[in-house]
Amino acid sequence: MPSTVPVAAGRPRSPSRRRVLGTAAKLVSGLAAGGATACAGRPPPAARTAPDPLPRPAFRLPAVNVSRDRIIRTVVGLRPFRPSGFRVESVDLGGGRILVHNYGHGGAGVTLSWGSAWLAVEELIGDAPPPARAAVIGCGAVGLATARLLQRRGVEVTIYTKDLPPDTTSNVACAQWSPYSVSDPRVHTSAFEDRFERAARISHRIFQELVGVRYGVHWLPNYPLSDAPFGGPGQPGRLADLFPGTRDLEPGTHPFPVRHAREYTTMMIEPPVYLGAVIEDFQLAGGRIRIRDFGSLDEVAGLAERRVVNCTGIGARDLVGDEELVPLKGQLTVLLPQPEIRYIALYQGLYMMPRADGILLGGTRERGEWSLEPNREAEERIVAGHADFFGRMAKGAEL
Repeated sequence: MPSTVPVAAGRPRSPSRRRVLGTAAKLVSGLAAGGATACAGRPPPAARTAPDPLPRPAFRLPAVNVSRDRIIRTVVGLRPFRPSGFRVESVDLGGGRILVHNYGHGGAGVTLSWGSAWLAVEELIGDAPPPARAAVIGCGAVGLATARLLQRRGVEVTIYTKDLPPDTTSNVACAQWSPYSVSDPRVHTSAFEDRFERAARISHRIFQELVGVRYGVHWLPNYPLSDAPFGGPGQPGRLADLFPGTRDLEPGTHPFPVRHAREYTTMMIEPPVYLGAVIEDFQLAGGRIRIRDFGSLDEVAGLAERRVVNCTGIGARDLVGDEELVPLKGQLTVLLPQPEIRYIALYQGLYMMPRADGILLGGTRERGEWSLEPNREAEERIVAGHADFFGRMAKGAEL
């Protein structure tokens, strides 16, 4: 079928149209000639040199509204850090009693919880038939993941804990899926690197199965930001493939008030939602929780359960005498929620992460600090830094 409508046979072209076309041609010719005459004898204007403008941002994002009158709380948590890396190791308590340690994850307790729990269950059971009963000490993300994996193996599990959510370290974690501050590369071994990679991959896969409203797990874009170019393309190291969608954004193509931005996607875990859902799963599967604080391994050895997993986090330093375990104090200032903020930003040691219960502003890592009192100087630095950054971002969006 032709794409144009044919002229009817025998119909002459309109003379008025020919006159219009002819007049238009003369007009254009006259303007060209007049322009040439007007410019005769004058030197051409000098060419202007100006820097090429940055391209317009390919996308826009809302800026966080940062002000002191929007602060709803400041919270502190002690990350359980071991320079050599987290500990998954079995100890014979005598009399057929086995204790498996599962602690020391630094800033990645939630991130690695399912993976290190998997390793701990392997250490506890191995190729033998699962025990009828087992105990887990600790009710944070690591303890709950360990308990649930034991239940999946058909084990009757009791959790013994000093504190319940929301009074655990896991509750005040940012809980972005990111293996952060796990060990000291100058100290850890290649064997630990292998174990760490395996735990990270297992945990990443299990968390994918929990994405959704019930567990408070969802995917969010991350934007590390810099005034200088990044050192190299993409994500470095063995786990690069666990950060999908990694790409560097050219200056001016992103909405942030810096030249360089990198984008990738991670999972964000909402601890108040996630921990409550896992506890519910644990109890629906017949699990029991007992409030108890242990002062020594002798008390642990006195439990009715002959198989025990120690998931006490920073508390393991006193319980088992692990002098290598030190706190990394982390502090978060939380702003009123902004549901439209659906991205994570990291800039000059500061980070912003959105959750349903508020906008988390962080940027502290105090090694060896045991105080649970907020550091007001750190709070001021964090709030002021984010206010400046997002203030510049909002002004850029107005231009």
